This record gives sequence, C-alpha cells and structure tokens, in this order.
Amino acid sequence: MSPDTALPCTLREAANHEPRKGNVPIDMLVLHYTGMVSGEAALKHLCAADSGVSCHYLVFEDGRIVQMVAESERAWHAGKAFWRGETDINSRSIGIEIVNPGHEFGYRPFPEVQIDAVRGLCTDIVARHPIPPRNVVAHSDIAPERKEDPGELFPWGRLHRTGIGHWVEPESANAGGPDSPVLEEGATGPEVSSLQKMLADYGYGIATTGVYDSVTKQVVTAFQRHFRQARVDGRADVSTVAMLKRLVEALGEGAA
Repeated sequence: MSPDTALPCTLREAANHEPRKGNVPIDMLVLHYTGMVSGEAALKHLCAADSGVSCHYLVFEDGRIVQMVAESERAWHAGKAFWRGETDINSRSIGIEIVNPGHEFGYRPFPEVQIDAVRGLCTDIVARHPIPPRNVVAHSDIAPERKEDPGELFPWGRLHRTGIGHWVEPESANAGGPDSPVLEEGATGPEVSSLQKMLADYGYGIATTGVYDSVTKQVVTAFQRHFRQARVDGRADVSTVAMLKRLVEALGEGAA
C-alpha cells in the first residue's frame, strides 16, 4: 500500500478491507471518534483481523495521521447505515477515525492540532473525490440508532469555514423562550410529519409516520449532535426545527 494523501502520514495496513462493490463513486466522507481509552489501542483494534472493523485513516490527538486502508478499497467503518437512500455506505465512502475516548471513556474536546490535521486531511480527500458538502457526515448521522460519534464537541462549523461539509450558523438553543412549543416522543400530527419529511429530505433514514417515536427521537438527537450542539436532548424545539428548515432551504446553494 502506498499513501493516497500528499500530507505527512504513516502507513499501517489494516487486515479488514476488500474491493469496493457496485462500481459506485467515492462520494461520501464519514467522520468517527475512536471511543477507546487510547489512540494506540484504537490503532491496534482497527488493524486487527478479529476486530471486524477498519478505517481508511486515523488521526491522533497530536495531529499524526495514519493510513490503514487504500482509498480504492472498501474499509469496514460504517456498519449498518443509511444516507440519502444508500445503505452500502462502505462502498462509496472514506472513513476517518479521530482519536477521542468518546462518551463511554471520558468525552473531551478535540485538541486544536488534531482538528487542524482533520481539516487538512478532509480538504485533501474532497479535492480528489466528488464528495458534495451534504455527504460529509457523522457516524451518528448515518446510524443514529447505534452511534453518537464524533459527538457534540466536534467543531463542524470550523470544517465548513475551511470548505468542508454543509452548515448554517446554529440557532440559539433558547430560541422562542421557555414556553415555546416542543415536539417530543409521544407527539402525533402534521407537525411531526413535517419534521420527519424534512429530516428525510436532508438525508436521514426516517419514515414520515406522523408519530414522534423512538426512531424520530434518535434521528433528532443525531441532528442536534451535528448541527445544534448547545443542547442535545432529542426534542424538536423551535431552535432545532428552525435549523433544519434553514439547512434544507440551503441545499440549493451548492450543497447537493
């Protein structure tokens, strides 16, 4: 294996990879956190045959980049997932693991040097592949029922200012005041249907049922982790709905 990126990186080939399926373009970039106690433990796990997982790149907290799978190959990082009608995300994506203990082992802010490395790597990848902004996603976006990463501390807005990903500036979490209407689990009706349709239009895997069920709560939670990080509670308050409307409306501005 030779490096695909021109950025300084170390090669450490993972055991789990295979040819991409279906002759589809590489048009997605999926960001993860490692969710393990250390970066070295994550590297060992991602390279081991018995782990059942792998990823194209790993970015350490000190900014070091390791490539483990050639971009031409299908890495095993997304698992069961959905985005914009596609389910074999591994065959059309590049996956980046970002070292962070995650919610289980002491979730913490990502160091500046690490984010700078992630921004540089994402910029390099997007320059070489036809990845539209809306297809730069969190693992939690494509698998909201299973995943939380890279979580609400990941600075998506900073990536966007570098030209990576789709973004609008967040609404205040307190928009509308304490007595403003909130959709939450158990709610039913046309407002719930409208919310679900907008989430599906944006790319999330959700049906328009008119019932605010556990799946809807999981998807709203994932949306908040990415776009409205000030409060992540799975409740569609005024701020969350306003953010979603603005993002959907902005899709015609080069975010396809």
